[in-house]
Amino acid sequence: MPRKVGFRWCEGAVDESAGGRVHRSQTRHSLGTLGGGVLTGKYTTADLAVPGSDAPAGTRRDHAKASGTLTARGLAIADTVVGVARQLDVTPAQVALAWTLRHPSVVSSLIGARTPEQLQQNISALDVTFDEYQLATLYAASAVDLGFPHGFLMRPMVRGVTTGRTTVRPRPIRTW
Repeated sequence: MPRKVGFRWCEGAVDESAGGRVHRSQTRHSLGTLGGGVLTGKYTTADLAVPGSDAPAGTRRDHAKASGTLTARGLAIADTVVGVARQLDVTPAQVALAWTLRHPSVVSSLIGARTPEQLQQNISALDVTFDEYQLATLYAASAVDLGFPHGFLMRPMVRGVTTGRTTVRPRPIRTW
């Protein structure tokens, strides 16, 4: 039996509980940077119609459905990742990993490769570079509508009423 050659970093672009972007909050469960395989492009909308199981002995698709990463929204994000991967002539997994590694708070990303080939592909994500348009496309696809009350509280009138139109000035930097 072959041994595992890596681990997963618990974060996900398709897990809305994780803040909706690959780089956000790492406090809740998810199925890793690749969203339980969703961001690799291996699932389609047909997989949404197949009844699944939330039993531990289920398939990977079942686990992705039960964890909330295999959703219509997750597949839409995966389509964007696949499109960027095609533009760059790399795998969707490499795009998702490279996107994660761009965030300044990410020191490393633990990967869940099952084969030496997957491990090599995942390591090659270090060589992936994005242009501004590709990054904007990825961020737009994974943006989460925060809903009420966030949108309401960001309105200029509401901000003015709640803060008394006060502003915070930065403390002057003094050199001694």
